Amino acid sequence: MQPTPHDERLLKALAHAIVVHPRATLKELAETAGISKATLHRFCGTRDNLVDMLEKHGERVLNQVIEEADLANAEPLQAIRYLITEHLKHREMLVFLMFQYRPDTLLGDGDDRRWDTYTQAMDAFFLRAQQMGTLRIDISAAVFTEMFLTMIFGMVDAERRGRAASANSALALEQLFLQGARVQA
Repeated sequence: MQPTPHDERLLKALAHAIVVHPRATLKELAETAGISKATLHRFCGTRDNLVDMLEKHGERVLNQVIEEADLANAEPLQAIRYLITEHLKHREMLVFLMFQYRPDTLLGDGDDRRWDTYTQAMDAFFLRAQQMGTLRIDISAAVFTEMFLTMIFGMVDAERRGRAASANSALALEQLFLQGARVQA
């Protein structure tokens, strides 16, 4: 089920609250998100349910980004710019997902298979960009995916910690990623 705009704002606020106050009670999370404990309890019931809701929402958001990017057909450089911009629009979810990350998250077993569609789409996109001669071929498509995502997640974390200005993030990511990844003429 697609969340309503109100639900989406609430999910963003709750994702932020959990990152800022990782050991907070439901009451404290509700206060940080600007809602009552009763509203939060009706919304999710338990903290475990809330975390599960946020993880599923993060999955939906990232899959929506790649779907709307039309990675199978889009011009590669424009698609990279779009991916950067759209990922950055969902900073709160990215920071939350980063804080939920465990080293075994992407091993491809059990619930962790939920990220397969996303990573496979990114891998296929980078491979297509290589085949078109836009990106260098001496780096695998999987490594491009890993580096791209690492840079995106690293930038939103740097913004959160005050080490990067969000106004400059998209340009910095584009320049750093493309200047190192683009085929040199």
